[in-house]
Amino acid sequence: MRDDVRETWYRQRRALEQGHHFSTPDGLVRHPRFGHISPAMFLASGLLQLSGLYGRGRSNAMAVSLKPITVHLKNLPGVFDGYRILQISDPHLDLVPELAGRIAALVTNIQADLLLLTGDYRDRHDTPVEPGLALLEPILGAIEAPDGHYAILGNHDPADAVPILEAMGLNVLINQTVAIVRDDATVHLTGLDDVHYFYTKQARNALEADIQGCRIAAVHSAEVADIAAAAGIDLYLCGHTHGGQIRLPWGPPPINNLRRCRAYGHGMWRHEQMIGHTTSGAGVTTIPVRYNCPPEITLITLRQQDQ
Repeated sequence: MRDDVRETWYRQRRALEQGHHFSTPDGLVRHPRFGHISPAMFLASGLLQLSGLYGRGRSNAMAVSLKPITVHLKNLPGVFDGYRILQISDPHLDLVPELAGRIAALVTNIQADLLLLTGDYRDRHDTPVEPGLALLEPILGAIEAPDGHYAILGNHDPADAVPILEAMGLNVLINQTVAIVRDDATVHLTGLDDVHYFYTKQARNALEADIQGCRIAAVHSAEVADIAAAAGIDLYLCGHTHGGQIRLPWGPPPINNLRRCRAYGHGMWRHEQMIGHTTSGAGVTTIPVRYNCPPEITLITLRQQDQ
């Protein structure tokens, strides 16, 4: 990204972070300042502790596992058949710092071609950003991916996180596309800034760029799935929802946390010709518990679809 483009993005992002409105694909939304936790969340945490379920939920939150999935893409070049992407999303490491060691142990020795981090590396909005991001270091050190370590920002990640992440060796994509090349074939990876709070027209422009061939979009949430599908994206990888984090044994989660494309809150889905996957993520937010929604790291294997 050119320095002037990065500077323009930074000013826009910081203005949104410091203001009283967030930007979505459907316009501005008034929202409390960062750091606000609703009384309902405090009440829920207290009730869980009184009920005796808090300990079980905390244990569930630590039980992160590897979820392998296979995706068949009709536009995938043959040389990329079997290509593996390791996706880590929503670790929120400052809320449960010991989770970093669990994740690092889980991903050690995993054979992946590319590492993709899809946002929300810390939880608190009202604390310095560096300590939360530093917890990523043992995870990154455990992963070898010959085609690189890539990251995008989530709604919990401020603009000031970018240079810190880059200093760790991450390639941070901000409404940008990079080419992954093997022999004479290419897969294009487009990474967007968060679209839940910080959507800009540059995000849409990145999706709608005139790029031929197989295209993968990395977006923190599923909320621009319709735009991506119309733009010809083949595979859309996201997180954000935590799969609900707290779910009943049946039915949809009480909290989806998507303003649009709400049907795509968890697991595999399809929008027109585009395939999507929303991971339930590795961490937790606000309350460090999970019920009926285990945390996960996703290992995605790409396969050519039979013609």
